[in-house]
Amino acid sequence: MTDLIVCTALGMEARAVARGLRPVRERPRVRVVRVGMGPDRAARAAALLPPAGALAVTGFAGALDDGLRPGDVLVATEVRSRVRSGDRVWPCPSAPLLAGELARAGLRVVTGPLVTSPRVVAGRDRRALAAEGAVAADMESAPLAAAARGRPFAAVRVIVDTPATPLLSLGTMGGAATACRTLARIGPVLARWAAATGPRRVLLASPRSFCAGVERAVEIVERALARYGPPVYVRKQIVHNAHVVRDLERRGAVFVDELAEVPDVPGGAVTVFSAHGVSPEVREEAGRRGLRVVDATCPLVAKVHAEARRFAARGDLVVLIGHAGHEEVEGVLGELPGAGVLAEDEAAVEALPASLAEGRGVACLTQTTLAADEAGEVAAAVRRRFPGAEGPRGDDICYATTNRQRAVRAVAAEAGLVLVVGSANSSNARRLTEVAARSGRDEAPLARLVDGPGDIALEWLRGARTVGLTASASTPASLVDAIVAALGGLGPLKVEERRVTEEDVEFTLPKEVRP
Repeated sequence: MTDLIVCTALGMEARAVARGLRPVRERPRVRVVRVGMGPDRAARAAALLPPAGALAVTGFAGALDDGLRPGDVLVATEVRSRVRSGDRVWPCPSAPLLAGELARAGLRVVTGPLVTSPRVVAGRDRRALAAEGAVAADMESAPLAAAARGRPFAAVRVIVDTPATPLLSLGTMGGAATACRTLARIGPVLARWAAATGPRRVLLASPRSFCAGVERAVEIVERALARYGPPVYVRKQIVHNAHVVRDLERRGAVFVDELAEVPDVPGGAVTVFSAHGVSPEVREEAGRRGLRVVDATCPLVAKVHAEARRFAARGDLVVLIGHAGHEEVEGVLGELPGAGVLAEDEAAVEALPASLAEGRGVACLTQTTLAADEAGEVAAAVRRRFPGAEGPRGDDICYATTNRQRAVRAVAAEAGLVLVVGSANSSNARRLTEVAARSGRDEAPLARLVDGPGDIALEWLRGARTVGLTASASTPASLVDAIVAALGGLGPLKVEERRVTEEDVEFTLPKEVRP
């Protein structure tokens, strides 16, 4: 059986795709089939297609969106039919995976609905379809989507004409040449997509995604926007996740690096401190300026601040285990002027002069989002360097961090690939990825940090029949759902959960935003 059939309407499209496939080594068995132009010819050809593991349709399309240009690539999230047999919709769930791979190949890529029409779309029809949310139009994809019958299906179209340059115009000649060159680059990506298809199992680590502190922080910004109205200023990212930040920005939150960026307004601008906490200096500045502060510091981070103040008050040298530049670390060190030092690893501890501890005790604290084993090794080095050093407390590392690390170990023991969903600036997400890479029963799995389904390289999925999946404490659960849906577009998917504990922690909201 052929691994992949790629259907095109025109001979020039078929030749361009085939040209791109020739240099591909170790590619699956791919057959390029010309089905003819229009839905009727495509339907007749679809009925005669031989068995295949996956089916794709590619070729030219007309843009409905004014923002598209000739040569842009549309990966359809769904195919809509506007043919005589009636309106139907076929979802294309693996679209984010294909779109990400095409973007990494250097192509300009968009995703959205593709509509199949029985005739060339122009003028009023083009505007009407655009109003329904469709991004581009073709004449063949719907009958081929129907012929897939549960097999992995993809529709990838290259724009040749736009609302500004209709199909029957001189301006489309250059667009067609550009589109042919683009089709040759699409072929190898479709081959990689086909190689990634097949049945697989997804093991969901549990707990995963938002912890109580993150839920509280995000809710604080949402309630501040509802109560005070936009803009609401947030110092630093409220949590380290790009999707959360973009969503709140759309709703009126303004993220700033420093309080100097918050404007002076009568009564003081509403300003939220992020979940990672701030130094006393930042609090003093906000007070001097009369800002209306809503503090979203995670209560567990606030506890570490309190411990830092206690140790500093009794004159101890405080060794903070953490990562330089992280907002939480900066905030805690701000509590320790002249009394705190940062140790990122064992080597940094060994380099600390013994004279620092002369005549005073030594205490140890940790950044809450570290990996427990990593922090334990550095803490042991502190005790070796300074015998009698106090701490760190077992609960300095956030319960959610510990739980998610235990859960990812459980799935890594069975998986060949572990995907950790989170943003690259999330310490929690990076530590989860490191823990996964060190885990595994016989050998360590391939562990990768991704911000969403578009970051998943198809090559990782080739041969990966068991995939572990987790998300950092700052990652919305919806992103995990999106990845599961995308993987489901590659073939039959069995989803299992590996739960290591239940979480029932809740934190109260600050008085400024309570109901």
